[in-house]
Amino acid sequence: MNFTEANYGMEDYTGSDYSMFPETEPCSLQEVRDFTKVFVPIAYSLICVFGLLGNIMVVITFAFYKKARSMTDVYLLNMAITDILFVLTLPFWAVTHATDTWIFGNTMCKLMKGTYAVNFNCGMLLLACISMDRYIAIVQATKSFRVRSRTLTHSKVICLTVWFVSIIISSPTFFFNKQYKLQGRDVCEPQYKLVSEPITWKLLGMGLELLFGFFIPLLFMVFCYLFIIKTLVQAQNSKRHRAIRVVIAVVLVFLACQIPHNMVLLVTAANTGKMGRSCSAEKALAYARNVAEVLAFLHCCLNPVLYAFIGQKFRSYFMKIMKDVWCMRRKSKVPTFFCARVYSESYISRQTSETVENDNASSFTM
Repeated sequence: MNFTEANYGMEDYTGSDYSMFPETEPCSLQEVRDFTKVFVPIAYSLICVFGLLGNIMVVITFAFYKKARSMTDVYLLNMAITDILFVLTLPFWAVTHATDTWIFGNTMCKLMKGTYAVNFNCGMLLLACISMDRYIAIVQATKSFRVRSRTLTHSKVICLTVWFVSIIISSPTFFFNKQYKLQGRDVCEPQYKLVSEPITWKLLGMGLELLFGFFIPLLFMVFCYLFIIKTLVQAQNSKRHRAIRVVIAVVLVFLACQIPHNMVLLVTAANTGKMGRSCSAEKALAYARNVAEVLAFLHCCLNPVLYAFIGQKFRSYFMKIMKDVWCMRRKSKVPTFFCARVYSESYISRQTSETVENDNASSFTM
């Protein structure tokens, strides 16, 4: 399921946009398309810009300032990469909504739809992995050194597995999506006419997205973070209240971003193939789908803030990056010895901070 099926989804079963409605007059969704022509391009452009800035900063931090010393760090790096790849697809959809047609060809259609699905699912599964790693580090603290050091050794295998699973569950997206003509314009949408049970295949796709893109991450987050909060409440630690606030913020932001989108998916799945649908209800669902997807995509902008820069270590690395960038920009105006001193102090501080960190440390606030 994707954001333009609100406008074009019913042709897969009926060959018409209107035949499932009981009204004698055709149910036109043109007003929804007029809304998305303005709202979606602006929203996607903002998400793309801020998502790129935040996640590129995370990648730069790991590449030049901080080694991935824990499994959470490895997950954060991979999640930043998935978010970058994901937001890079948004300009294509922004142009498509603004022009009301797909202009990039059939190959790009399959590639962009597939990349969108793979990275969205991968990002959600990585959130589940981060939850489990934090659970082991905090709740199972006595065993965490042995377990997590062993896990870090196999970090590449675990991340490759997450990517592989994401590709497998997103494979129907690559197969079914194509460019074709609809009502005189080119669209990039799934088409199920070549299979014997089109409704079954469409429901299967939505079911996989709901399962791996929401319910599995939600299950892991609720289970792990409930036990984490319980452990932090019992701990005699002056920083526990801040850590608890971070946990609550992570869960609430996830729910706020994902629940509307997945509720719309559930309603759409329930209505798939159903005759006698109300035109007004279909329009309301179309509006809700566009707004809910913008909320869901907003999560990739908030990931760096919640999982990286909200932590003290990452904030310190961020300040070092800003100092280095400032020094590079002012290189011609600032005396050479001053820049060298800044770089030297930054390097010494970085080496010292990495030396005192133990293997159980993480960029996460906790």
